Amino acid sequence: MEEWVGYKWHEYITRQALGEFPEHAVYLKDEARSLGIVFRALGGDPALSLVTAEPRHFRLRRKFLHKLAGTHRKFELAWRDEQNLRLPEKVAKFPSRQLNRDLYIWLAALAATPAPADPDWFTGNQALVQDVIARWPGLEQVYQRLVKQVLHWRPEPETLSPQESRREQAIRQALIDPGSVPGLPSADSDPWPVVLWLYPALQQGKAGLPATGDDDTQSSPGGLTKKNKRRQAERVESFDRDQGLMLFRLESLFSWADFIPVDRAGDDTDEEDAEAVADDMDMISVSNDRKETSSSIKFDLDLPSEEHDDLRLGPGIHLPEWDWRNQSYRDAFCCLQPMLAREAVPAELPEALRRPAKRLQRQFSALKPLKQWQRRQVDGDELDLDACLEREVQHRRGKGEIDQKLFRRCQQSQRDLACLVLADVSLSTETYINNHQRVIDIARDGLLLLSEALQASRDPFALFAFSSRRRDHVRFHHLKSFDEAYTGTIRGRIQALEPGFYTRMGAAIRQATRLLQTRHEHQKILLLLTDGKPNDLDIYEGRYGVEDTRMAVQEAHKAGLTPFCVTIDDEASEYLPYVFGSNNYVVIRDPAQLPLQLPKLYLNLTQ
Repeated sequence: MEEWVGYKWHEYITRQALGEFPEHAVYLKDEARSLGIVFRALGGDPALSLVTAEPRHFRLRRKFLHKLAGTHRKFELAWRDEQNLRLPEKVAKFPSRQLNRDLYIWLAALAATPAPADPDWFTGNQALVQDVIARWPGLEQVYQRLVKQVLHWRPEPETLSPQESRREQAIRQALIDPGSVPGLPSADSDPWPVVLWLYPALQQGKAGLPATGDDDTQSSPGGLTKKNKRRQAERVESFDRDQGLMLFRLESLFSWADFIPVDRAGDDTDEEDAEAVADDMDMISVSNDRKETSSSIKFDLDLPSEEHDDLRLGPGIHLPEWDWRNQSYRDAFCCLQPMLAREAVPAELPEALRRPAKRLQRQFSALKPLKQWQRRQVDGDELDLDACLEREVQHRRGKGEIDQKLFRRCQQSQRDLACLVLADVSLSTETYINNHQRVIDIARDGLLLLSEALQASRDPFALFAFSSRRRDHVRFHHLKSFDEAYTGTIRGRIQALEPGFYTRMGAAIRQATRLLQTRHEHQKILLLLTDGKPNDLDIYEGRYGVEDTRMAVQEAHKAGLTPFCVTIDDEASEYLPYVFGSNNYVVIRDPAQLPLQLPKLYLNLTQ
């Protein structure tokens, strides 16, 4: 009973202290898709990912109620950097869902506008607001409604010290009439957060902004709705559980801020609960003892020994890579190594795939080149009797010009196209999609069924797979070239594919483009199968990998190819429209359906 009363009391005090309206809360995970559309429609950088902002520490003069509830120390505020647009995870400050949603829209419009020339946080945001209203006049009413509500949420100047009062009056005036206040008066504490403005990126420290807390390092970018927050951490000495005397006193109670050496490998807490606990902790302690984890990482990431690795075909191919930060290529920056499965043996089609394979073969056999008669030709193999009859009728009637095309010619119809299939076999394809199948399993089945279908249609095709371990070792697995016949040897190579390493996608696409450029067919299709974003152990992470892949796709387009991406990544809609274009990718929601959907996608591409 006491625990229940305490919980309800804490809930009541916290709700009163926050001054929010939880019944009208709007969450980023629900608005992320529409916000992404608004952000890009207003001119925002399409390469930026929309992610959750982590709380920032503020040194404010808090009221007694705030201190009692332990609130108003951290605030989630909007900001952007070179890779992400970060917005609050939840907005519940206003007594209306529409107003809370309008705040998200306003922040997205603010972030979509080019940064002002003035680096100062206070005057720069005023200029940014003026620019948004000038470019999009329809947002002015939205802004005015939000300002009216924000002024009620902010502290009254009369309740503050003289210095803080002058600063608060300046902020209020800047919100009401942007551009009218040339500078922000100084004070001992931080200014109350301005939720309608953008804040500097955390890695920029305190430049242009009165002193605020965290200046931690940048984390890797997350997805559109993925919860991706930075957290403060500290290094501590390893915990030796075999030393020391354990003393236990009932009156000693740990708080979340206390360091407790918990072995997470043996902890039964669910991962979702662990993430929630981490969100509540002010400091996460990381042990310096990395012996066990180091051996595990080495086992997973290091290359296999030479005698157990696939055969290397040649010394390797050096390829450029696009550095979006410098807007230039790095010549011969990547080394792509063609590989051939060492232990692959000829194999038959698996029993489970034979029935769908026969159905696809019947369907695709209708696409085989057929002999067709071309009528009404000037010359040809034989007379066109219908054309001769029509000519005689016209001659006797004496009407119109007499047609001289009296022959017909037999020609064989051609499907003038070639297809190269490029499959991602990185370590993430080890993931299970159900109790029986991994991603790599359905990828292999998809390659086998598509090969059976293309063999029936007689369309030239090639199969390759790729993975990577940094820029100097991009593995390019040879499965089938255009000149090879589809036999049991090819099926054996497909079934020998195993997941490993990472996804340096740009280099693999460039090599596939080179191979397709040697073909004489009119239509050349580059079909990419993947399960996630480009990534690698080095700098090939986040926006760097996305930009390099996008540039490789553009190179393929310029070479006359048709790149198309098939993925099972649920977050693909965040980055694939930017990389491949809105009509050049598809997301398979049920990964188990990939083998059957792949031939259908090919038909749609080639019709």
